[in-house]
Amino acid sequence: MPNLTRLLGQRSATGADRLGLGVPGYAHPLVAPVEWAELTRPGTPLHWAVLNVSGGTPGGPGSRPDPHCLEAVGKLRNAGIRVLGHVDTAYGSRPFGEQISEAHRYLDWYRVDGFLLDRCPTERDALPEMRRTADTLRALRDGAHLVFGHGTHPYPGYAEAADQLITYTGPWTDYRWSQVAEWTADYPSERFCHLVHGVPRTHLEEALRIARWQGAGTIYFTDRVDRSGRGNGHIDPFQTLPGYWDEIVSRIGPGISE
Repeated sequence: MPNLTRLLGQRSATGADRLGLGVPGYAHPLVAPVEWAELTRPGTPLHWAVLNVSGGTPGGPGSRPDPHCLEAVGKLRNAGIRVLGHVDTAYGSRPFGEQISEAHRYLDWYRVDGFLLDRCPTERDALPEMRRTADTLRALRDGAHLVFGHGTHPYPGYAEAADQLITYTGPWTDYRWSQVAEWTADYPSERFCHLVHGVPRTHLEEALRIARWQGAGTIYFTDRVDRSGRGNGHIDPFQTLPGYWDEIVSRIGPGISE
């Protein structure tokens, strides 16, 4: 059982306990114009937004520059919002060269500020290769912001290779009973992100309390649900705005006391 008293004491000492939003990737701007426009609304507490031109998994930057994505990214960057390119690692099985080639295209076409390395491995044995990838990406783009999308707590050494780790991705039914790994207490909350779908509006405040308690600095909560295996194909719950978008922005926006 993690030493939560020590964890919370460490968070308070850093002062880095204000939550912000990380958008894991909306649908293509052509079909989700409202979602992309909302990201540039003044006062939105946004840490970063992910661009996944091809959509889905493995996704990627596509085969040529997309004019709709160029326009959307341009508006975000003009608003001072960090944009990350989506690169799939396939849990460490994807060739290094393919990942770096995609990163080059994101940089050449969209001038992204960093990358979300999705489906990131969690095992200790895979860490050296992920360090190699991270070092190469930072060499390509000075100051690149790197987010490792594990979806669960990885081997602790990954925290030294990335700027942020996504340590939870999944449904509210599991999140409300989840526990934080004790080693995360050695790092400030700004190093961790939680992505939770299926959060009812009536439990939004509880979900925010859990995120703060577990030391996550970046979140994305939605009432949309993952409809995998229900006869409709895979519907990504993170590709559209949550029904309570205005409420969550107001709850964690500038000037909101923690």
